[in-house]
Formats: sequence, C-alpha cells, structure tokens
Amino acid sequence: MSFTPKKIMLAITALSLSACGGNSTPALPLLTLDGEKPMVVAHRGASGYLPEETYEAYVKAIELGADAIEPDLISTKDGVLIARHDPNLAYSTDVDKRPEFASRKKTVSVDGEVQTGWFASDFTFAEIKTLGGISTDAERPQQYNGLYKIVSFQEIIDLVKAKSKETGRTIQVYPETKNPSYHRALGLPLEDKLIDLINKAGWNSKTAPILVQSFEPGSLKEMRKKGLNVRLVQLIDADDVDLKTGALTYAAPYDRPYDWALVGDKRMFSDMVTPAGLAEIKTYADGIGPWKRYIVSVKGTVGADGKLQDINGDGKINEADTTTLAPGSLIADAHKAGLLVHPYTFRNEKRRLAANYKGDPKAEYLQFLRLGVDGLFSDFADTALSSRADYLKEMGR
Repeated sequence: MSFTPKKIMLAITALSLSACGGNSTPALPLLTLDGEKPMVVAHRGASGYLPEETYEAYVKAIELGADAIEPDLISTKDGVLIARHDPNLAYSTDVDKRPEFASRKKTVSVDGEVQTGWFASDFTFAEIKTLGGISTDAERPQQYNGLYKIVSFQEIIDLVKAKSKETGRTIQVYPETKNPSYHRALGLPLEDKLIDLINKAGWNSKTAPILVQSFEPGSLKEMRKKGLNVRLVQLIDADDVDLKTGALTYAAPYDRPYDWALVGDKRMFSDMVTPAGLAEIKTYADGIGPWKRYIVSVKGTVGADGKLQDINGDGKINEADTTTLAPGSLIADAHKAGLLVHPYTFRNEKRRLAANYKGDPKAEYLQFLRLGVDGLFSDFADTALSSRADYLKEMGR
C-alpha cells in the first residue's frame, strides 16, 4: 500500500479525532488544582428532595450520581456520632411532636448563640432513632416529614461501602466535625470517635474515599496530630452579604472559628482567605471549603431613597434582586498555596439565584466551574452533575 501525502494527512486527522473522543476540538486543561474533574458533593444528602441527613436522603444522592455525600457529625448522650447539622434537634426533627420528650426542652448556649429546643446530647442513640427528620426549607417537599430516621456515621460508612461495591464506582464521604468545642465542653469530644471509625473502615490515608472538614482549626489540627492522615478541609464562613455594597459581613457566631473566640483570638474568617491565612491552613489541611460569596459576591440596587430595591416585585429583598460582582482571586490564591477549593452551598430555588442567572441554577454552577473550583457542595446533586457534564463538554472532555 502506498502512502500519499493526502493519506498521511487523513491518518493524522483520524488519530487526532480519536484522541479527542471524536471531537475536533482538542481537550483543554481543567483549572482544578490536580487537573481532574471537579467533585460534586451531595450537601446533607439529596436535601433538596428529601429531609436532610436521613438514610433515604443519602441513598437518593448516591442514586443521583453524587461523587460524595456529606454528613455533619454531632454526638448523642452515649457518644454515638450521628448525622445532624445542629445539636438542637428542634431544627431538623419532629421532636417537638413527641410528648415523651417534652420535659427535655431547655435553653442553652451553642457557640455563644442562645437556643431553645431539644439537644442531641440529652438523648441516647436508641432514643434518637425514634425521631423522624423534617425538611428545613418551607419551599421543599414536606410530605416526607417524620418518615425517615436519623443515621449514625457508622451506618453511612456501611452504606457508602455497599453502594460503591454495588455500582462499581468509588463513592466518597465528606464528614464535618460540627461544633467541636461545644461537644468537648459537654465531655463528648468528636475527634477520637471519628478517628476510630475511620481507622476501623480502613480509610486512614490520603487516597481513601473520605475528606474531613471543620470550621474550627483546632479540631482539624488535633486529628492530624493524633494520626489522621486523610485529606482535611478548613471551612470558611461569614454572616451575610451587605447587599448595598457586596461586602461580606461578620457577626457572631459566624465571624470567626469558635475555638478562636474561646481563646480571645481576634482574627476573623476573612483572615483565612489572605495569602498568609492560606499558607497557615496549608500547614494542617489539604483544602478550603469557603462560603461561595468569597469567590463571587452579589450586590443589590439602591434606590434614590437609599433603600434596596425589590427588582422582581415579589415583596421581598433577597438574592433574586441582586447581580453578581466580578470574581475575586481566592481560587487562584488557594491553588497557589497548594489547597483544594470546595465552595458551599449551591441550590436551585430562584430566591437564591442572582438576577443575571435568569433563574437558571446551571448558570451559577457553570460560572464557578469555569473559575476552576475543585468541587462544590450542592443540595441538588443532579443539577450539579448536569452542569459539570456541560462544562466538561465545553472543555472538550
């Protein structure tokens, strides 16, 4: 067979197309720290559809295809780590409808915030198992309230292992030590129990399908010091956004890590996102989990009367009445420090979407994915995954 110049060119073209998956556009490098596709973390499970942090919510998140599921970890009276966002069970369970527990209602301080309700540390795990989870957002389905039970972290580990084997894909788990100083003061520290469960799962390594996060640096540092070798992520909070300026605002308990507040450290979460703050985080953690407004903030419209304008005329002032500001440099700064960036939390409700996204949550996801986030937390993993697929297609992948 003779090879003419024309045939050689055709062969080269065919090989190029094959290497690009049949796409004539060569694959572009991703802007993530490791060049891999961004991770989609199901925030509290499929919490956009089912009561958060229940077994069923985690199963649904896995069925939707989430790369990882996220449980917040608090402790019961008998030292069992369970998945709840708040020690106060009044926020996310039907405990207020249980007359047998009425006498346990009390007022306590959680990280300096006075709360009234029923607290997990006054219940055994067996008692917790009699409660049902409820939706924490009135706009989300309410028909499942009370039907699904609270799960332990051990049950989540067992679920992830079983589903990984069943599906043939690695499903990761991304727990958070919730209110660690509060739990330590109760004599129910979280860290040793979490390390023990991770060791028993055979997951104590950087390559294991687990990341551990916390808002308190002391919790992460303690676990690292005690031999936890998994990837650790420092969460970074703020109180709100001043919609007149787009600047982040800071008020207790969302102004600084509570372990800093306890020792009189006057630095705030905002100090963590400076180059010096990121360099410090790198000494004990592998990534940051910032509130997404550190990356892209929003700003409303101020009228002649000096008041924020209700742009969409729904009688409320919220993010739907704002537009996004130019992205900051946090992703690039964190990557320069060698840190992963996993912002939170992405949601579908129109009230949570800036006006220039035109009510389309995928527009928000795509903006952050194009900026180079390494992963993100979503209440709607299916929307996040669909957006990622669109992004990867843009990148020729």
